[in-house]
Amino acid sequence: MIAYSTTRSLTPEQFIDLLNRSTLGERRPVDDPEAIAGMVANADITATAWDGDKLVGVARSVTDFTYCCYLSDLAVDVAYQRQGIGVRLMALTQEQLGPKCKLILLAAPAAADYYGHVGFEHHPRCWVLDRNKRLVI
Repeated sequence: MIAYSTTRSLTPEQFIDLLNRSTLGERRPVDDPEAIAGMVANADITATAWDGDKLVGVARSVTDFTYCCYLSDLAVDVAYQRQGIGVRLMALTQEQLGPKCKLILLAAPAAADYYGHVGFEHHPRCWVLDRNKRLVI
């Protein structure tokens, strides 16, 4: 039985292990423990899914709790996918937010078609500026 929590502690090592067991590890700095530690420490909401002591899912978000919440990472162990864990983690995240707060995310390429099926609306006007890029002034 999967147990869910928004209060259970998560270590950077557990997060890295899960990222590597999901498809998200390919697009996260799993070889940079300092970056991962910062990601874990500075998240505003971290919803987790556990099979006993094994971390099997994480939804990690940054938010103002009022207007917008960026769901930065949704990772589910490949062996546990297609069991509703990701949807439950997103629902737990949404429960932590104010009544008008939007949940926003960037879909991983392999999950681009997933989010529409669970209620998200596609938004074609997203822009990303990588940290190593400079604004054109």
